[in-house]
Order: sequence, then structure tokens, then C-alpha cells
Amino acid sequence: MSTVRLCPSCDLLLTPKVTARGQSAFCPRCESRMYRGGMPSIRGDLALAVAGLILIIPAHLYPLITIRLFGVMIPATIPSGALTLSADYPAVALLILFCSTVAPLLVFLSVASAQLGLAKRHLSLFKYSMWCIDHLKNWAMFDVFLVSLGIACFKVKDYADIYVGPGLFCLVMMEILMVIMLTRFNVKRYWEAWQPETDHKGPALKLHCGNCHLSQEETDICHRCHSPTHYRKPFSIQKTWAYLITATIFIIPANTYPISIFLNNGKRIEDTILSGVASLINTGMEGIAILIFFASIVVPVAKILGLAFILLCIHGKRKINHLHRMRLYRIIQWIGKWSMMDLFVIALMVTLIDRGQILDFTPGPGAIAFAIVVVLTMLAAESLDSRLIWDNYDKQ
Repeated sequence: MSTVRLCPSCDLLLTPKVTARGQSAFCPRCESRMYRGGMPSIRGDLALAVAGLILIIPAHLYPLITIRLFGVMIPATIPSGALTLSADYPAVALLILFCSTVAPLLVFLSVASAQLGLAKRHLSLFKYSMWCIDHLKNWAMFDVFLVSLGIACFKVKDYADIYVGPGLFCLVMMEILMVIMLTRFNVKRYWEAWQPETDHKGPALKLHCGNCHLSQEETDICHRCHSPTHYRKPFSIQKTWAYLITATIFIIPANTYPISIFLNNGKRIEDTILSGVASLINTGMEGIAILIFFASIVVPVAKILGLAFILLCIHGKRKINHLHRMRLYRIIQWIGKWSMMDLFVIALMVTLIDRGQILDFTPGPGAIAFAIVVVLTMLAAESLDSRLIWDNYDKQ
């Protein structure tokens, strides 16, 4: 590791140093992790991915929980909520299915296909597998789904008896495997196994490939992965602003229109996000109310305001507090997926409580607007090039 390289988050020119096992090397300017020392073999990732693919079948076929409601046993599986919603709310159902099933499946498959591409030296398979993992790992939401399942159980415990199913154990094990696999996984480490960065030595390093993270001289095509290269993500600011403005528009109906409609013995109760939080507090579920309030109100608004602040600082070429803005950006990226909690709860409640005019639960029009806000704010965070934060940094 003798060659210098550019930090992928701030473009600082660095000289890599050998780190001991269990230690990490961070960029001294933006605090991004460059690499970890003594990383385990990538073959271990394959074992975790195969185990996840095996478990994903029973996790989707067997019930997570089963409730006894009015003498009837009602099971809830991972895809059941999305399938129930698909008739009336296909867009919301597709989003729920994608985050709870499709994205995790593609992440596990991509790790396995990346190993195959590496072994067979098949560049296209390897490159697109890396792309899928890098872009879909934040959309694989087993952890959010598990928390949502707990909230749904608390909501129905006054109406039904709850029994744990075998699917729940499979889901918990899959989440553990996913966390371990993504903690171990590093895109740059895989590309180093494909072709070491020391094989490419240019006269002046000006570009950082966003796909394989190779630092290289100015060129139109990456020397290692043959992808188009750009000094910065094309139209990054414009795309981020477009996503943010649209999300800001939709956050109004998401909070003013009912997000859920509950029918109890002929009495119709329509709840917005805020009134739903108030109802939870009135029924003694303060902990769940705080979770819903944070995930469904605080997080979307904070993401919009935080990204807008970062963009305005970029436009204004603000020359101080770059590291603070970088930390804010990382927090926004991490908390983004937790806004899906309310939608998962709705999907589970629709599956569990469906007794016609006696007891029924359906999503309201606010759920569609809220789903749009969740997707747009996550896309906004992904579209922003963090290196723009550092472009006017005082190199002295």
C-alpha cells in the first residue's frame, strides 16, 4: 500500500499506512473510514450471504406472529401486509415489499454473485454486484421491520392473544447475519482483491471513481472498473434540491390527512400522525408514542432541514464548520430509513386486524404522501456528493 489516494468523502490526498487488526484508518479531515486493518477473509461474507438466503425462505413462508381475534387465528408473515395493501394502495405496498423483502434478498444475492464474479474474473457481474450492495444496503430494513412488529404487537394486545411464530426466529437470525455481513463488507476491499490500487500509478491524482474507489488522473473512463468518471456526481445539487422541494410539498398532506383509519364496533377513528401519537399517549403507550413521533415527524423534518442547510452552505461557499456539516450529513444518512417504521406498522396492522364492521384497520390517504416523503428524503441524501461540502475548504 505505497500509493497515495484520494479520500472518497472529501478528496484529501492521503498516504495509506498499515493498521493493526481491529483498528481503522480515518481521514484526518472529514473523519471518514478509509480502511480497516487485518480484515477477515472475504470468503466469510459468502457463508453469511448463503445462510441469509437459506433463512429468507422460511422467514417469508412461516408466520412471524399469530393472533387469536374473536376466536379466529390470524397469522402475519413478512409479505402479508404488502399483499393486503396491493389492491388499494399498490405504490405503498410496493415500497413496503421492496424494503422488507426485495432489497435484503438482492443484498444477499449480490454478495454471493460478487464472490462468483471475483472467482471467474467476470467484470460486469462483479461490478454490478458491488453497485447493488453499495446502493441497496440502506434499503434493506429488517431492523426497522422488527421494531415495527413490536409496536404492532403492543397495539393489538388489548384486542387479541399473541403467539410467536417460527418466522420471527428466522427474521431475527437474518437481521443478525445482515448486520455482521455489512459490518465486515467493504467495497474498496473487494476491488483491491479484484485489482490492487498499487497497479495504477498516475502522474497526478485528480479523480476518485465513485464505483470502484480508484484514485487516478483525469480520465473519462475508470482504469479499473471501466465506468464513466466524474469530478463530482453529475447534477448532484440540482437533484438533491428537486427531491427536497418535492418532499417538502408532500410532507404537508402527509401530516394533515389521516394516515390510518380504525373501525371499532362501527365507530370510525381517523388518525393523522400527530393525533395517532396523542392517542398512544392517552392509552398509556408513551414509549411507543415517542418512537412514532421521532421516526414519523422529527426524522423527516430534520432530514429536509438538515440537507437544505448543507445545500445552502455549499451555495454560499461557507468556509467554516465543514466537519460539523459532514457529521450532520452522516447522521441524516443513518436515520433516513427509520421513517419507514410507521408504514411497516400500518402494513402489519392491516394484516392482523381485518374483521369487517366489527374491527378493521386501513391506511388513509396520508400514508401515500408519507411514503413519498420517505423515498424522496432517502434519495436526496444519496444524491448529494459529500465532497461538495469540502470544495472551498482552506487547504492551509
